[in-house]
Amino acid sequence: MEFSVFFTTVKVFLVLLALSSPFKFIQSPSDFGPLNFLETTTEASEDFGRIVFNPPSAVLRPRSPKEISQLLKFLSASSFSKVTVAARGVGHSIHGQAQALKGIVIEMDSLPSTIKIHKKREGDSGFSFADVSGGTLWVELLEESLKHGLAPRTWTDYLYLTIGGTLSNAGISGQTFKHGPQISNVLRLDVVTGKGDLVTCSPTQSSELFNAVLGGLGQFGIITSARILLQDAPEKVKWVRAFYNDFDTFTKDQELLVSMADKIDYVEGFMVLSEQSLHSSFVAFPSHLDFTPDFHAGGRPAVYYCIEFVVHNQPAEESDADQVVEAIAKHLNFMPARIYKVEVSYFDFLNRVRMEELSLKRRGLWDVSHPWLNMFVPRSGIKKFTELLLDTISPDTFEGPILIYPILRDKWNSNTSAVLPTRGYGEKKKDEEDAEGEKVVYVVGMLRSSNPSDCSRECLEEMLQQNRYIAETAGGPAMGAKQYLPYYTQGQQWREHFGGKWDRFLVRKLEFDPLGILAPGQGIFRRKYSISGPTFE
Repeated sequence: MEFSVFFTTVKVFLVLLALSSPFKFIQSPSDFGPLNFLETTTEASEDFGRIVFNPPSAVLRPRSPKEISQLLKFLSASSFSKVTVAARGVGHSIHGQAQALKGIVIEMDSLPSTIKIHKKREGDSGFSFADVSGGTLWVELLEESLKHGLAPRTWTDYLYLTIGGTLSNAGISGQTFKHGPQISNVLRLDVVTGKGDLVTCSPTQSSELFNAVLGGLGQFGIITSARILLQDAPEKVKWVRAFYNDFDTFTKDQELLVSMADKIDYVEGFMVLSEQSLHSSFVAFPSHLDFTPDFHAGGRPAVYYCIEFVVHNQPAEESDADQVVEAIAKHLNFMPARIYKVEVSYFDFLNRVRMEELSLKRRGLWDVSHPWLNMFVPRSGIKKFTELLLDTISPDTFEGPILIYPILRDKWNSNTSAVLPTRGYGEKKKDEEDAEGEKVVYVVGMLRSSNPSDCSRECLEEMLQQNRYIAETAGGPAMGAKQYLPYYTQGQQWREHFGGKWDRFLVRKLEFDPLGILAPGQGIFRRKYSISGPTFE
């Protein structure tokens, strides 16, 4: 046994030496099992964005968290090593955040997928929860937990993402106003730090690492398992969509809905820019659409808006979902007769984007470039932001949805690494309503696609330039917006992004990944090499 461990250690050392050396005297990392190194793969060099392509020198397909630990321990043993490491789930990033140029990509789907459901018995204290491996998909957790009548409380819109991947960002959707992001619904994590330490952490155990990793963009450790809070799951839900032709009325009604967390379980909304965007938004919504808006009323482009909300149908409750929806609708000011209601299974509702994915694949619009931009916008700036967006893009040619919906700041844990806008929050307000309003933050997601049949590389670059202009303008003092799933190219931009959290972010980096090995694709920390070790820009 001791000889076997020694032999493995020697082989891993040789692989890492080869990767770190300027002389490529080892041609194939795969020759040096048993850590299961592979030569670079196409998947490891690309992501969902299909904008950045950075090939690594090797790919690791670990069979256990201990193998990830062993790799990182070797790399952290020398400050002269230039090898970096990126953990990759399904590669749903946009700008190469899960890539490692000339480094090592760890493919997390090779870890054994484990899901253990712990259902609270009647009369017991505590919560129901699931222990799930970091490379498991959220849809897999949903399928397994529903067998026990349970489900996680909060989601992302798209379920074919890994547990560890979304927890490294935040994980948001229409349930966020009620239960917070996914990072607010985690009870415990198992993490491999940048130093190779295997650590179990929670709000009461190694809490600094726990809070650092949640929303930490992969900078402090790799999540290998998580304990996720569960709740009772409904069998069916009432899914409602209502249309608006006035932005102020649209946002006012959205804010009314998120104030009804005792009645409503999901709130989102989106812009309707054209006939195409209207009909594509109904791919997953099983209702006949008899709405034919005039997008050029009065000779100028018209924009419409849609609120969608969901009420869980809980048989044990006195009032059913239909009664709740009818009562709520009386307080909303949507366009006359422009409200649509359907009842679907809970699984089908949560998995709705899968239908849109399959539709886009049939049209050849899924495996294309996705110049997405996601922003958190303070309530006080959401109207200016929308005007900026519409002045910058071309509504007639915009391909993809634009989401707009409110979340509530007090559902987020400020100790995590995730960042929300601070403009207006905590300032002295002229009246109580304004102070309360700044607790509302809007999510805006410009989720567009670049169709290669009619959009060249120059066209894609123009879209990216529009994104940069919107992000820079909205991020200024007039609006104070922040990027979600952020992408910056300069250190000063990252410091401004984290604002008052930057110093703590840097201290955590120096504590848990002092050599800057992890997540180089984020571009936050760039190592300089000297005899005394690396420094950070």
